[in-house]
Amino acid sequence: MKTLIFTGGGSGGHVMPALTVLKKINAEKKYDIHYIGGIHSIERELVKDYELTYHPIRTGKLRRYLSVENLKDTIRVVLGLFDAFLVLMKFSHKETLVFSTGGFVSVPVVIAARLQGKKVFIHEQTSRVGLANKICSHFATKVFISFEDSFKYFNPVKTFFSGYPLREECYTDTVNNIVINGRTLNNETKPILFVTGGGNGAQLINKLIERNLQKLTEKYIIVHQVGKSFLNEYSKYSSQDYIPLAFVGKEMIDLFKLATVTVSRSGAGTVCELIAVGKKSIYIPLKIAQKNEQFFNALEAHKKLGSIIIEEKELNDENFMKALGEIGVSNPMKKVQKQNGLDFLIKEIETAL
Repeated sequence: MKTLIFTGGGSGGHVMPALTVLKKINAEKKYDIHYIGGIHSIERELVKDYELTYHPIRTGKLRRYLSVENLKDTIRVVLGLFDAFLVLMKFSHKETLVFSTGGFVSVPVVIAARLQGKKVFIHEQTSRVGLANKICSHFATKVFISFEDSFKYFNPVKTFFSGYPLREECYTDTVNNIVINGRTLNNETKPILFVTGGGNGAQLINKLIERNLQKLTEKYIIVHQVGKSFLNEYSKYSSQDYIPLAFVGKEMIDLFKLATVTVSRSGAGTVCELIAVGKKSIYIPLKIAQKNEQFFNALEAHKKLGSIIIEEKELNDENFMKALGEIGVSNPMKKVQKQNGLDFLIKEIETAL
């Protein structure tokens, strides 16, 4: 049986696209699936429900700036390279492919794999390349990108536009019933406003909604993913027109489709899902994101769908309410992206193996 080894982590943004590919490609049980990740990293928790063997390695953070921590982390990266080399030695170089989705844990894995002559594919999720993937690209057999604007960061000879690997329901018009707290939202007469700051919530966005709650609930039913840490604080506002939640799981894509307006940060996954669904949205990019990548992610949605970007420095109640008014109460799905990165990447992997 041929071997497929996934790596990538440090944040859910690096792990989730790997798991999307992994889940579909493992449906027919054609490959021996492994995952190489950090000892105490988020990927170790996220892969627990998948049929695979997890190999923990030591890893360190790479920085573009001078820091005393760079010395310690350089040592950790070297140790991680040693760990990865030992893990990868167990597998045939002819019948093994390493698929990396970035993050610092991927660097020693990619380097070790290429030193052993194994094929390495990497996938860049954001519109601006991270340092880890920039380093990995020099060792990769092929580089796949989510946004066409990212071609300029990589060797064009081995770089291909795949798109972001998304769940297949992003590309259908079907909206499944959304039941929250025993209430079905699909038949509500008021438009739905879906607000999310990501799985952990975003205090800046939460406060924005809190300040304008009375005005907003006059017009919308608000479904607000506030984050686990903020749920108690916002539960006191619960009403027929305001539904605070710690976390939105499998209902996320259906909420994107059902909502008249979605207000969110602009991580690559969220932006790509909303582009695939075809809904104009309001993005408030995270200011401290690496190389301002969230702004450029949102810019892709602006180009394709006319989505509205409000940078943190420009965010105020007036600008926010104005943006909601510009989108209005009619915001049908408009399909502009037909290629699902999931199908593209799986075809490339299967062809290579």
